[in-house]
Amino acid sequence: MTEPTVRMPQPIIVISDGTGETAEKVVRAGLRQFQGHIVHVRTYANVAGAESLLGLFRIAARRRAFVITTLVQPGMRELAERYGRDLRVRHLDLIGNLLGELESYLEAEPLSVPGLMHQADDRYFKRIEAVEFTVKADDGKEPRMLSQADVILVGISRTSKTPLSTYLAHKGFKVGNVPIVLDHPVPERLFTVDPHRVFALTISPDTLQGIRRSRLRAMGVGTRSNYDDPDYILAELEYATDLFSSHPEWPIIDVTNKAIEETAATILNILRDRGMAGPFGDHSQL
Repeated sequence: MTEPTVRMPQPIIVISDGTGETAEKVVRAGLRQFQGHIVHVRTYANVAGAESLLGLFRIAARRRAFVITTLVQPGMRELAERYGRDLRVRHLDLIGNLLGELESYLEAEPLSVPGLMHQADDRYFKRIEAVEFTVKADDGKEPRMLSQADVILVGISRTSKTPLSTYLAHKGFKVGNVPIVLDHPVPERLFTVDPHRVFALTISPDTLQGIRRSRLRAMGVGTRSNYDDPDYILAELEYATDLFSSHPEWPIIDVTNKAIEETAATILNILRDRGMAGPFGDHSQL
């Protein structure tokens, strides 16, 4: 009888002179296209100096690992190229070609300073302020704060209001979210804010019921309640739709089976089209 083949994890080493977050995200995004492979990704951040870099390439050589680097200093990139060649390590420079093309296109030399995206500058403190604001304004706790919000999300329970608010806050937006509860009026303050900053969230009844049932199980609630009752859910959605229809300036976004990032991108695109948002972009560090 033939014994089953044991597949060992294939190692990938990410080396960065910053946090390495963006590089790891790119690697993991690529790996999602390869199903059935066991891969171990290890990130080494804030790598500085030839000795540290060489040590990591020697580890990669012993483990037969694939090395991916995001090093902004030209000298470090040249060393990585040499170490990979000398030690016969498969190596990809994830940022070198990009910096070269940008240098040619912009006709300017890069600063080659690691960690610039995580400097404590005005944009950094703006994000911190946005996160603090969003936590305080979550779930309609402080209706008076809505007038200060850059974005206001409105929807019934489990339409991703809180995680979406948090995601947008990390982009630098102050976000308030208002829950819609059947037969309960929403705060009057909602109708006094700029309607072009309000976004209505909806979802399919079946998907919502599944989400709510999973939520009840996670909470250990065994008895049936209105929360996941299909008739109650339909009534909630109808109540929300009536509210949305009376405010046509509010874009209605269906979050059914959508990732938070996808919904956030839709909101940001609408804000930009309205001239109400700058190019905040992703603040992850290479």
